[in-house]
Amino acid sequence: MASGLEAVLGGCRARLIRFLQLRGAGDHAEDLVQEVWLRASAASAQPIANPEAYLFRIAHNVMIDWHRSERQRGQREHAWTEANSGDTLEASPQPSAEQAVIARSVLDEVLAGIEALGEPTASMFRRFRIDGMAQREIAAQFGVSLPTVEKHLQKAYRAMAALHQKIDMG
Repeated sequence: MASGLEAVLGGCRARLIRFLQLRGAGDHAEDLVQEVWLRASAASAQPIANPEAYLFRIAHNVMIDWHRSERQRGQREHAWTEANSGDTLEASPQPSAEQAVIARSVLDEVLAGIEALGEPTASMFRRFRIDGMAQREIAAQFGVSLPTVEKHLQKAYRAMAALHQKIDMG
C-alpha cells in the first residue's frame, strides 16, 4: 500500500508544493512535503479510499502545525531577547549619543553660518524663519522696504543652501 500512496504523492507533488506555498510556507514547502510523506507513511496500512485527498488533508494539518511552531519560535526569540538584553525590541525615542553629537555639530555650523551673514541679514533671517514674523513686519521694524528684506533673505538662503551642500558632502 505504501508504494501506491507513494505513487499518488509523486503524481501530486507539484500541486502539494503549490498548496503549501499558497498557505504561507514559501521556501519551506519542499520540506513540508517531506513531512507530509513521513506522516502518511507512518499512518496505518489500511486502504485509503481517496489517497490524494488524504495527502492534502495531511498537508493542511502540517501547515497548521508549522504556523504554530513559527509563532512559538517568534515568541521564544522575543522572550530570549528581552531576558538577555534588558531592552525591548522597540526603537528608543531618544537619539543615540553619536546622533546627538552629530546633530549638535550641524546645529553649531548652521548657527555660525547665520552669524557669518552679518547684520541686518542674520537678524532678518532669524525673525522670518525662526520667529515666524511676516516680511512686511520685518521691513517695518528695520525701517526698510519689502524688496530690501527679500534681498537679505535671498542672501541668507544662498548661504544656507551652500552650508547644506557642504554638510551633505562631508
